[in-house]
Amino acid sequence: MTPGHVVGVIGGSGLYEMDGLTDLREVSIYTPYGAPSDSYLCGRLGDTQLVFLPRHGRGHRLSPTEINFRANLYGMKQLGVSRILSVSAVGSMREDIVPGDFVLIDQFFDRTRHRADTFFEEGVVAHVMFADPICEEVRQHLLAACAEVGVKAHDRGTYLNMEGPQFSTRAESKIYRTWGVDVIGMTNLQEARLAREAEIGYATMAMATDYDCWHESHDDVTVEAIVAIMHANVEKARAVIRAAAPKVAAMGDCSCDSALQYAIMTAKDRIPAEARQRLGLLIDKYLE
Repeated sequence: MTPGHVVGVIGGSGLYEMDGLTDLREVSIYTPYGAPSDSYLCGRLGDTQLVFLPRHGRGHRLSPTEINFRANLYGMKQLGVSRILSVSAVGSMREDIVPGDFVLIDQFFDRTRHRADTFFEEGVVAHVMFADPICEEVRQHLLAACAEVGVKAHDRGTYLNMEGPQFSTRAESKIYRTWGVDVIGMTNLQEARLAREAEIGYATMAMATDYDCWHESHDDVTVEAIVAIMHANVEKARAVIRAAAPKVAAMGDCSCDSALQYAIMTAKDRIPAEARQRLGLLIDKYLE
């Protein structure tokens, strides 16, 4: 793979309203896994090709469990995306991660129960390595971009992915703290799993909006408070994306680019024609 990656950005709709974007066009895609959350907004930032997707749909129509993560990531792959910058609102599980801070996470803990989060089923089995779920090279570019634009960012952290859409009980929140997690959210683990299967380098920029409900001397989580912090963080996130995207686009190869090389377990001659057609975008290069 040569430098010149198409960079995907997944997050809220406000991220797309940044200065300097040109050649904007909307692209609607229907994938073998159904429809993505919304149409994709494709454009350029200087020489960098960007593809934006609002994970909850424009107007925030989809709850975390309703998001069609497989369609979202498959659509990114169809559009040539090979690196993804994910922007996500989270709750802080640590006193020193103050609402408004960013966290460049490097690990996940899964507490979801109702979500499809693999492409490999119904005729094709693959087991990708996921010990390090974040692309470290992309993460480092995001971390450097935060420093460049003056955004306070914590280096590394574990993201507990809960089901939602309800927030945690106080008992749950206190137990999660004893597990050593750093932030809590509802969306990014499935994206990371599917990005790895699609051989896309993926990194999360988590934006703390609250202290969840473990912090009894702090106000409990309210939607109003979270939305206020989210709006305050939008311009900071745009600035980080503007700084990071060209450097991410200029990356060379990384291990994510060949995550499926030794992962496909199903014998080539046993893969059903329907499965081969559905997954051809991901697996054909290893089966020809």
